[in-house]
Amino acid sequence: MKEKVVLAFSGGLDTSFCVKYLTEEKGLDVYSAIANTGGFTKEELDQVSDRAYSLGVSSHITLDIENEYYNDYIRFMVFGNILKNGTYPLSVSSERTVQALAIAKYAKSIGAKYIAHGSTGAGNDQVRFDLIFSIMVPEIEIITPIRDLSLSRDAEIAYLKERGVEADWTKMAYSINKGLWGTSVGGKETLTSNLSLPENAYPTHLSKEGEEIITLGFVNGEVIEVNGQHFVNPVDAIREVDKISSAYAIGRDMHVGDTIIGIKGRVGFEAPAPMIIIKAHHTLEKHVLTKWQQYWKEQLSNWYGMLLHEGQYLDPVMRNIEKFLIDTQENVKGKVFVKLMPYRFNVEGIESDYDLMNAGSGLYGEMSGGWSGDDVKGFTTILGNQLKIHQSVKEKNSHKST
Repeated sequence: MKEKVVLAFSGGLDTSFCVKYLTEEKGLDVYSAIANTGGFTKEELDQVSDRAYSLGVSSHITLDIENEYYNDYIRFMVFGNILKNGTYPLSVSSERTVQALAIAKYAKSIGAKYIAHGSTGAGNDQVRFDLIFSIMVPEIEIITPIRDLSLSRDAEIAYLKERGVEADWTKMAYSINKGLWGTSVGGKETLTSNLSLPENAYPTHLSKEGEEIITLGFVNGEVIEVNGQHFVNPVDAIREVDKISSAYAIGRDMHVGDTIIGIKGRVGFEAPAPMIIIKAHHTLEKHVLTKWQQYWKEQLSNWYGMLLHEGQYLDPVMRNIEKFLIDTQENVKGKVFVKLMPYRFNVEGIESDYDLMNAGSGLYGEMSGGWSGDDVKGFTTILGNQLKIHQSVKEKNSHKST
C-alpha cells in the first residue's frame, strides 16, 4: 500500500504542483485538505475539490474553521486594532496557524505518515506551517516540494503543462490567498520595490461610484450591526461590510515588512471589511477608553500582532494578552458612521452612551465645566515643578562650564 500524505491544498499553482509531484515523483497517496477560514463560497470550494481530484488525489476534504478563526483570532485583532507596520491587517498570516492546526488534526486522524505544504523557502508560511506541525504532530514527517526544489512559478507552470494539466496560466501568475479577513496578492511586481500590482491582479474591482454612509454597531468591541441590521454571528456582519465596501474597491494597499527569516517582504492585499472595522473600532475606543487604557492596549497589541505574524500563537503569553484585551472591551459599545467612496473611506463620527467626550465636563478649546481657572493655574504649577528644577540646575551648571 502507498503511504498517506496529507497536503494543505488551496487549488493554486503551488499546491497543484505538489499533488502531481507527490503522486508521480514520490509515489504517495495524496489526501488533500483545504482549511476554509471563510474566504470561499460553496461554488469555489466545489471547484477546488474538482481540481484536486482532476490532479490525482485519492481524497479531498474541506475543513470548515470559519467560526474558530473568528473567535480565536479575528476578534482579538479587532480588539487590538492590529495593523502590522500600521498597514496590514494580518489577512493571511493570522490564518496560517488556525489552518495548520486543522490540517495537523486531520492528518493525525487518518494515520498519515507525511504532511505537506506548498510554501516556498523565502517566505513566512514555511515557518508557520513547520512550527505548528512539528509541535502538534511531531511523529509525522513534513514534505515541502516547492521549498526543497527551489522552484520558480514559471518552472512549476512548465512542469504542469508537460503533464497535460490545463489552467488559466495567466491568472496563476499571481498567488492569491483569500480569507474572511482579506485577500493577499503576490506576483512579479511584489518582488520589486517600485512596481505596483495591475488592476487585473486584484480579485474585486470598482463597480460603484459616488459615496454612501454605512453605520456599524459595536457591542463589547464586536461588530454586530450594519446599517441597523442585527447579526447574531459577527462573521455575517463582517461579510455584510465586505459586500457593501468591496464595490468601492476599498482596502487595497501594499505591505512591506520584515519576514520571520530576516529578509524584507512585499505583498499586495485588499481587505475592505478589516480596514473599515478596525478603523471604526479604534475611533470608538478613542471616545470610550481612558488615556492609559489606550496606551497599554497599543503596547500589548503590537506584541500580540508581531507574535501572531511570526507563528507564535501557541505561546501562553498570547492567552494572557487576550484576557487583557477582552477586559478592555466592556464599554466599547455604540455606533460608528463611515463614509464610503471609490478606493477610500472616512470615519465620520460615533454615538455611544459611554462617550467620555462629555459636554458636562467641558468642551475642548471652548469652556470648562468641572474646574476653574485657578484650578488650572495650581495644577500647572505642580506639573511644572520638576521641569523648573531641571532647567535651574542645567543653567547653573552651564555657567560653571563657561
